[in-house]
Amino acid sequence: MSALVHRLRALPLRSRLALLVALAVAVAVAAVAAACWFVTREQLGSRLDSSLRNSPQADRSLVENLLANCRGTGRDPVRSPGSYALQIIDASGKVCEAPGSTPIDPTDADLAVATGARRDTLHSATDADGERMRVYTYGLELRPSGEIYAVSVARPESEVTDPLSTLAWVLALVSGIGAVGAGAAGLWVARTGLRPVDDLARAVAHVAETEDLTVRIPAEGEDEIARLSRSFNSMTSSLATSRDRQAQLIADAGHELRTPLTSLRTNIELLARSDDTGRAIPPDDRRALMASVKAQMTELAALIGDLQELSRPDAAQPGPLQVVALHDITRAALRRARLRGPELTVDAELAPWYVRAEPAALERAVVNVLDNAVKFSPPGGTIDVVLHRGELTVRDHGPGIPAEELPHVFDRFWRSPSARQLPGSGLGLSIVARTVRNAGGDVTLRPAGEGGGTVASIRLPGAPQPPPEL
Repeated sequence: MSALVHRLRALPLRSRLALLVALAVAVAVAAVAAACWFVTREQLGSRLDSSLRNSPQADRSLVENLLANCRGTGRDPVRSPGSYALQIIDASGKVCEAPGSTPIDPTDADLAVATGARRDTLHSATDADGERMRVYTYGLELRPSGEIYAVSVARPESEVTDPLSTLAWVLALVSGIGAVGAGAAGLWVARTGLRPVDDLARAVAHVAETEDLTVRIPAEGEDEIARLSRSFNSMTSSLATSRDRQAQLIADAGHELRTPLTSLRTNIELLARSDDTGRAIPPDDRRALMASVKAQMTELAALIGDLQELSRPDAAQPGPLQVVALHDITRAALRRARLRGPELTVDAELAPWYVRAEPAALERAVVNVLDNAVKFSPPGGTIDVVLHRGELTVRDHGPGIPAEELPHVFDRFWRSPSARQLPGSGLGLSIVARTVRNAGGDVTLRPAGEGGGTVASIRLPGAPQPPPEL
């Protein structure tokens, strides 16, 4: 059985479908043919038995005339029984058959009828010529003598078996033709139905060979094949978008890396030329040069860290989500922000709020928002930080962001023209948006209105009280 299953699995799908359809049709046709054959047999057998019970050969005068001829006292000849066989059996088992009839050996049931023990009997028997006969035997009492005889009327069973044999051959032929036709129809249906699958297979092979993600498969209807085609089209579209984003990320990263690397190379070449020529760089210039190298190395390290953060899939998390206190994370981020802008005033009002997020990633997101506020605040300016019912707002009093630039602030590597000269990679707000989205929240930037500046708002679902597990 397992070998058969293995062979079936080795066949192409369309061949398996055609084979299964042919097998199902063959079983159904065979069941119908068998039922038809058995019903026909019962009907023919019932009609044969009924014809024996109601046979005109069982006429009383005919039987008495046959009995008289058997005794040698009859005067009228007995007519031929035709397709019936007619014979009389006495109590001793002696048989007297009508002209044209082949004698049939009486059975115990026939003798019981001849002795009056039974009224009648119906059975099958074989005559002297070896032909199977269907026999009906009934008792006949002669008057006035009161003698009892058994009268047997028989007909060949071939009247039933021959039509049944013919019917069996016809049903077998029809079943065979039906199974073959079903197999051909199943193969045609499988080929027609699986044509979209063939198109999908060719499309997948084409994509694998050429890496052409613009291939689309026509999807019509709402059946499984159409849904599969739409899923494939959606997959290739997503892959194409992902590849374009990857290429854009590489191009943007190369562009952003070029600036600090070029500056580093220039500064290092100046230091190397000074050592090679023996012409010392003035101490103040050398200190400025080393400070520039250090700042560029820091900027390069930050850029690489940001690229590593953005290289992860959107669904991936750097660590397991935990229930954390957003107010505590904001306080830690504020300490770091105050170090980066010691001349600024930071006013904070933080109400307790607990969220489910990855602590390190969430703190980095808050730090990035505060860094932007520090970067664009004027000297001696004020930064207002408020955390109320899950909404963290950070307002600076800087120049603000023009309305036409707001839709692009969360794009990777995007930087406002007014901020091109400031340090940064243009990835900070992209990381903020990604982290907040993974935590189930959202982030927006909007003009502050009166007094100028920008308001960054982070909303995260949570509760003012920690859950029981904390």
